[in-house]
Amino acid sequence: MSHPALHTPVCNLLGCSHPILQAGMGGPARSELAAAVSMSGGYGCLGMVREKPELIRREIAAVRERTDKPFGVNLIPAVTDPTLFAEELAACLEARVHGLTYFWDVVPEAVAKAKAAGCRVLYQVGSVEQARVAEAAGADAVIAQGVEAGGHVHGHVTSLVLLPQVVQAVKVPVIASGGFASGASLVAVIALGAQAIHCGTAFLVADESFAHDIHKDRVIAAHSTDTVHTDAYAINWPPQSPVRVIATPETDALGGRLWGYDDGSFPREAIAEEEGRPIYLYSTDSPLRSMTGTLERLAFFAGQVAGQIETREPAADIISRIMREAEDVLRRFETAGSLRR
Repeated sequence: MSHPALHTPVCNLLGCSHPILQAGMGGPARSELAAAVSMSGGYGCLGMVREKPELIRREIAAVRERTDKPFGVNLIPAVTDPTLFAEELAACLEARVHGLTYFWDVVPEAVAKAKAAGCRVLYQVGSVEQARVAEAAGADAVIAQGVEAGGHVHGHVTSLVLLPQVVQAVKVPVIASGGFASGASLVAVIALGAQAIHCGTAFLVADESFAHDIHKDRVIAAHSTDTVHTDAYAINWPPQSPVRVIATPETDALGGRLWGYDDGSFPREAIAEEEGRPIYLYSTDSPLRSMTGTLERLAFFAGQVAGQIETREPAADIISRIMREAEDVLRRFETAGSLRR
């Protein structure tokens, strides 16, 4: 039995034992990872951004073959072709998924459709203003993402500055994202009024992650100062869509110009492939197990918390470690308090 402070209301909302959510990373977050997280007491999530409905159905079924625990699916309505998004959402609703995690600009209609079908809806945002819009649209909880997060980043403020402002601005539960991979950080966000942490980089290196080994190794080797915040990885996304990646010769080649790119800024230079699909330099594709080619030139998405991540391990061990560390921190606080009395 974990410390009572670590079973927050969001655990009841999501049907999980621990206040640890796995980010729906497009590519790495496939069925093996989502199932492993949910089976271990966290809340797993499939990263199905702009995937074909057939793949979404297969991945949902694959999670359910591994576990009967609740899990979610991550979609991004604001940057997905409307027809494709409607097909993605229909696949999720037909499969009666437990939850949907949305990201980027809030699309109220997407929230309404998911809620009408009985889904829990979490909206990941990067500002206080978008948190308010998500709540008004009917989101059950908001995920406040700080600028130190890996992958696509939608805000400009650090997690521990943004988080208490979002907590004050909305009444729904708030989940912290960006820079969290330890038990101490879980206790810190609870102290700031949040109810859980949302982890991407920490789970990207998990044994069950679909990320290619080259990506996992780069994350483990990285220091917190090795990441770059840029909008150069623009192929496949709208203009001015910043990401955080580990620095590579490709980011060095930008010559200090990290901003001002769009989908047409670079020629379509295929450097890898996935089942016949070309993978382009400066696209939003990251190296996956299913890819071949010059994978070291792709985007190595990672947050600044990469500096704390030192090894690959099963998702269950990641969750157990975070919970054990959090309980140790709380016990130290309680011991210190009793000594002062």
